[in-house]
Amino acid sequence: MTLMPTESIDTSLKDLDLKSNGEILDVLLDSQMRAVEAVRQARDSLDAAVAAAAERLAAGKGRLILAGAGASGRLAVQDGAEMWPTYGWPHERLLLCMAGGSEALLSSIEGVEDDAEAARGDVIEATVGPDDVVIALAASGQSPWTCAWLEAARERGALTIGMSNNPDTRLLRAAECPVWLDSGTEVLAGSTRMAAGTAQKIALNLFSTTLMIRLNRTYGNLMVDMAAVNRKLDQRRIRLLQGVLPDVDDASAAAAVAAADGWVKLAALIALGDSAEQGRQRLDEHGGSLRAAMQALRS
Repeated sequence: MTLMPTESIDTSLKDLDLKSNGEILDVLLDSQMRAVEAVRQARDSLDAAVAAAAERLAAGKGRLILAGAGASGRLAVQDGAEMWPTYGWPHERLLLCMAGGSEALLSSIEGVEDDAEAARGDVIEATVGPDDVVIALAASGQSPWTCAWLEAARERGALTIGMSNNPDTRLLRAAECPVWLDSGTEVLAGSTRMAAGTAQKIALNLFSTTLMIRLNRTYGNLMVDMAAVNRKLDQRRIRLLQGVLPDVDDASAAAAVAAADGWVKLAALIALGDSAEQGRQRLDEHGGSLRAAMQALRS
């Protein structure tokens, strides 16, 4: 019987339980390093996916949609949930879809990942369309729910990105931008939350961060679109503003951040002389790019 890499058994580890704790940790660490290398090997595929997604989302209409079942779905939701607090990505432009719904985030629900019809219904209900970008993850690349989600989304014109840890899978064939993460055989046979999951999480980190940079949600390496969610981040926002404008003193930075309601990107323009209204308009005129807006203000 020929098995996919994620389901294969590493016969060299049949004595795993007889090894010392340190030896087991070494084996597991080696598998995690293979996951890192798998993402490195997929770098060009991730580059193509980011470029296509940025072009689609730059128009300001479409949504970033992440979909998956089981461990892959939980990783997708985890990454997507950070888009607003880290980058100020609007809630209405983000959709996180998990087989079995929110209940499946905390517990395993039998059979939901096999329900392809439910996935197609979800796509219709979500009114997925040509402005949207859909990322679907499945370690096996064969999950009926996840594959059906991506296939139905592509039929409706969405840009489709598929991430799988096995080659030449249904999910990768369905995607316009396939990303194969060759993490190989798991230490614990079939436990794809391990190396496969690590590779998926790294790939998602790289994809979402690069995408947000391309969509002008940062300035250099600074989170200038960071959401104003609580007071404990007030000092961070001041530090970020001073990272953009090193000559602004603490009091002036605090005043600009307050006038911008905590939006660092707008605070930088206010500190340079714009009113809040002028700053918002200037950012709109330059596609949200703080760098371009500052250059226009200074010229």
